[in-house]
Amino acid sequence: MIRLYVRADLAPGTTLTPTPEQARYLTGVMRLFLGSELLLFNGRDGEWRATIAERLKRGVVLRAEEQVRPQSAGPDLELIVALVKKSRVETIVEKAAELGVRRVRPVITRRTNVEKVRLDRLDAIAEEAAEQTGRLDVPGVDDPVKLDAVLDDWDADRRLMFCDETGGEPATTALTTAGPGPWAILIGPEGGFAPEERDRLRALPFTTAVSLGPRVLRADTAAIAAMTLWQAAVGDWDRR
Repeated sequence: MIRLYVRADLAPGTTLTPTPEQARYLTGVMRLFLGSELLLFNGRDGEWRATIAERLKRGVVLRAEEQVRPQSAGPDLELIVALVKKSRVETIVEKAAELGVRRVRPVITRRTNVEKVRLDRLDAIAEEAAEQTGRLDVPGVDDPVKLDAVLDDWDADRRLMFCDETGGEPATTALTTAGPGPWAILIGPEGGFAPEERDRLRALPFTTAVSLGPRVLRADTAAIAAMTLWQAAVGDWDRR
């Protein structure tokens, strides 16, 4: 069944108007009609069975009928990733949403060559991925900030899995005895971290420096590999 992320509150009998893009998708692409059923979620009120209650000249009205799943939260995992090329950033956000990340935090490092992103585009990608995967929330995507600022304001209770291309304990080994969270994964830019950044990261008490294997990975591949390893070791992959 089609799933749609909405921002309105959901309760029995609630009616809402989707965005023009969503309405076109429902009627023009998926060919839904009056009375057709779909699923709605907003990240707060669980998942709801809804129907198309009214056809408008340029849209539709949806009505929430009943809750089919209560709201639940996935693992408390953030992905901190240095900005790279547009297409790779979009892939990273999409896969982060698919793999259950709660928040994506783009950062600017000393070797970052890109400093701007289209947050509206990344938000749309995250929403579409959440709709497809069946998760009940959408990961937030933050404005890019400098890595030093992120570390200066770090919550010491959150562990940081620092993926260091120069070497470290194998991730599979490091995560064997790791607790469930909260955690964050840090992926560097093309060209890797500067020596002073690496030294600072390794000295932090909440950091676990890990290796993702003997090959040099692109940022999007490294992010996917790291998220997969983390989910398999301490995430929610044992839940149905």
